[in-house]
Amino acid sequence: MAEIFKDVRKKEYLNAAGADKPLKSPIPHATLQKARAWRKQRLVAKVVEHECAAILLYDPLNIRYALDVSNMQLWMTHNASHYAMVCADGHGIAFEYGRSEHLAKGIEIIDEVRTAKSWFYFTAGNRIHERVNAWADEVAEIVRQRGGGKNMRLAVDKLEPLGVDALRKRGVILVEGQELTEHARKIKSPEELELMRWTIRVCEAGMARMYEHSLPGRTENEIWAELHFENIRSGGEWIETRLLAAGPRTNPWFQECSDYVCKAGDMLSFDTDLIGPYGYCADLSRSWTVGHTKMTAKQSELYKVALDQINHNLGVLKGGMTLAEFNDKSWQIPARYQPCRYSVALHGVGLCDEWPSVPTHVDFAKACTGTLDENMCVCVESLIGEEGGAECIKLETQVLLTANGCVRLDSFPWEVV
Repeated sequence: MAEIFKDVRKKEYLNAAGADKPLKSPIPHATLQKARAWRKQRLVAKVVEHECAAILLYDPLNIRYALDVSNMQLWMTHNASHYAMVCADGHGIAFEYGRSEHLAKGIEIIDEVRTAKSWFYFTAGNRIHERVNAWADEVAEIVRQRGGGKNMRLAVDKLEPLGVDALRKRGVILVEGQELTEHARKIKSPEELELMRWTIRVCEAGMARMYEHSLPGRTENEIWAELHFENIRSGGEWIETRLLAAGPRTNPWFQECSDYVCKAGDMLSFDTDLIGPYGYCADLSRSWTVGHTKMTAKQSELYKVALDQINHNLGVLKGGMTLAEFNDKSWQIPARYQPCRYSVALHGVGLCDEWPSVPTHVDFAKACTGTLDENMCVCVESLIGEEGGAECIKLETQVLLTANGCVRLDSFPWEVV
């Protein structure tokens, strides 16, 4: 690749073994096993706390958290052929897509593997009611057995209406399960942090590739592909969004990357939303100029304001504060930047974006209540631009909350302005 790094601080994020080789994980298997055990016991504790016999999971990220089994995760988000149950007594059952049951074998926290019964219309057609009844019979029987014939409360994270009706007809009492999973997932163990840090390392190597390829004449798609390339070859999984834009396409924000041909001096802004090795998320945002030209006065102004917002909010964050307390102490967005403000000031992060989602002070009246606990990980965000202006700056960093403040988990350098 061309040696165009004008900021040598970024070059070190390329693979130390050479940019032609993928990153190899240094994480011992024992660390993964400890993370699995921690996550499962966190979820079991929530099932018990909510007086349920079990929880039924369809969200692939919740299945990954509970039992660490990955099976065509993106496909399964819209083709419900993979699910799991975790019971109050700790018994974990993986229901795998037919003929892929072997994917769940050898994972020590999985107690039982069964073949999934799919009943969405694509697979079932006019036999959907037959299929859903067979599925509901099996699920209800597990709840009955694990609940000792008395406790028929079943937490569920996501379920289609036919399934809801079928389970209720069998005496199952359904409990909102997303509250259980989100609050189980919010506290990170030391082993989880090791896995997350490795995903961030892979992401930052991808960002270094993007930096090196941010040249005039490249399309947004070509630059974005460098992040995918590094993630996939290093054992990562997918990227949740397509949030990269250059020049006039940065304002308004949320335009997905395209075949726009980048020009020298265009501001390039992006949000990684990367699901990397071990399924963890690296949700980082940076902005820099195409060709790494010196920023214009306006670009520099916007960048400094965005970085002020990030640094101020990092300075007030700590474990134990309420969402309202954070809002009161958070950076107050000047009026001229409010029309282009980002949707949140911060959000939780783990295997993906997680609870809570905390809007900026402008929208905080609509926020939920809660507390930012120690050992939660959150992403602190900024989007700065002016309505009708030429460009927007997007910045974001990922941190661990402690009683004394927060610790940044990413370190890819900000621009020098």
